[in-house]
Amino acid sequence: MSQDNPLGALGREFAVLSLLSFGGVNTVLPEVHRLVIDVHGWMDDRTFADLFAIAQAAPGPNFMIIALIGWHVAGVLGAAVTMGAFLVPTVTLAYVASGAWQRFKEAIWRKAVQTGMIPVTVGLVAASAFVLFDNTVERWPLALVTLATALITLFTKVHPLIPLAAAGVLGFSGFL
Repeated sequence: MSQDNPLGALGREFAVLSLLSFGGVNTVLPEVHRLVIDVHGWMDDRTFADLFAIAQAAPGPNFMIIALIGWHVAGVLGAAVTMGAFLVPTVTLAYVASGAWQRFKEAIWRKAVQTGMIPVTVGLVAASAFVLFDNTVERWPLALVTLATALITLFTKVHPLIPLAAAGVLGFSGFL
């Protein structure tokens, strides 16, 4: 059915993913990758990585990858469907839940839920990084530059754009 009606499949898949995206779209990126490549065959690894890079390089929210996937699959209407499907369920749930969340702001269970969501979100974002790394780094020099960039960004006070720009210059120059 998804082959005959990509808009319906885009809407269903991204509506479900929206309800799982604690911490933003990057937390569900491995599942997005699996769905658009392995399940539906809408694109290959390189196209997915390219769309992710465009979304991250462009100004604006990090969920632009969702619109780009929809656009790639079904044009402007696909972009609109994926964005609507990804935003409406989660925004609606957040609106409804915010009243209860505020009402129980001193509850012990609320603090436990907030504390427990931190490692879950960090783990999901790490899984996203691994999926992108695993599916895009094809040679060991690229792996080393990617790893060095990540380590410098994580463990130093150097502005993240400096190692990212240096990695970009190395790639653009043909060194890698």
